[in-house]
Amino acid sequence: MSADDVHDHDHDHDHDHDHDHDHEHQGGLRGALKGLFAPHSHDAADSVDSALEASRDGMRALKISLVGLAVTAALQVVVVLISGSVALLADTVHNFADALTAVPLAIAFWIGRRPPNKRYTYGYGRAEDLAGIFIVAMIALSAVVAAWEAVHRLLDPQDVRNVGWVIAAGVIGFLGNELVAVYRIRVGRRIGSAALVADGLHARTDGVTSLGVVAGGLGVAAGWELADPIVGLVITVAILFVLKGAARDIYRRLMDSVDPELVDAVEDLLAGVPGIEAVERVSIRWVGHELRAEADVVSDSRLTVAESHRIAEEAHHQLLHGIPKLARATIHTNPCGHDGLDHHLVTSHHFTRNKGA
Repeated sequence: MSADDVHDHDHDHDHDHDHDHDHEHQGGLRGALKGLFAPHSHDAADSVDSALEASRDGMRALKISLVGLAVTAALQVVVVLISGSVALLADTVHNFADALTAVPLAIAFWIGRRPPNKRYTYGYGRAEDLAGIFIVAMIALSAVVAAWEAVHRLLDPQDVRNVGWVIAAGVIGFLGNELVAVYRIRVGRRIGSAALVADGLHARTDGVTSLGVVAGGLGVAAGWELADPIVGLVITVAILFVLKGAARDIYRRLMDSVDPELVDAVEDLLAGVPGIEAVERVSIRWVGHELRAEADVVSDSRLTVAESHRIAEEAHHQLLHGIPKLARATIHTNPCGHDGLDHHLVTSHHFTRNKGA
């Protein structure tokens, strides 16, 4: 074969499953019935449906969790009216404001549905990561507010009235926020949305804050007046740990970071395809909640273009089956060089210069 075979197939795939590889084909009557009513396909339309379904799942998670947070905050308002606690009122307003972080993420999911064009050739999936930056900033702001309030109350102690009601409101806030956090994190991981996971961690910080209200209230009830601000400082430290995890995940997503084990899995799958003699390079990136992959493989230079294409097609097929959330792979086939020719002579000096830079 005198020229490289570049395989960039629009052979998308429905990969709305997790890393447990629950995508395996089922045999017997059950598998036949499933294939009849839900046939397996790699059509481009199925990939679009998968992406839209993931976005719909994300939007559904935001809507349900937003209602949950609204109910939680409303119950806290009732307790505020009964107890007259200004501190609890401030915490309730804070919870209302934090619930609104779902808005930019919902906008990002909506933008992410737009198809690629000549300017945004990979589509608009990265809008989720931009929303993730905003969410990380809100978590950081929560830490600053918690620290400020704690220090202020240490320097200027204030009496806490109706401690029992304050504790009750703290329990309500913790339960509501933690349920929302678990739900958002679970859905975010399932659809591959780092921003939705970060928003779930944000809800968890609010739950930790409410739990701190409970701990502080118990301390005050026991006669320790400084319990409330001291617990506030502890909460600040806890929020900082959550912030570290969320910021790390969003940073890695923006820097096109993936789990190294994922690269190993792609290399192993490619190496097992008949006709591929070696795997030279694998690159993977997230675009929204989908994966895109590129790979350079080596095949016998004596193969015809059609034979080389068939091998690349089979490699693509294996990747679509074996790698969760993979939407597309570009397979570049290099000839093995049995003919003694350097098939990259024309471009090799470009890569040599880049390596020396």
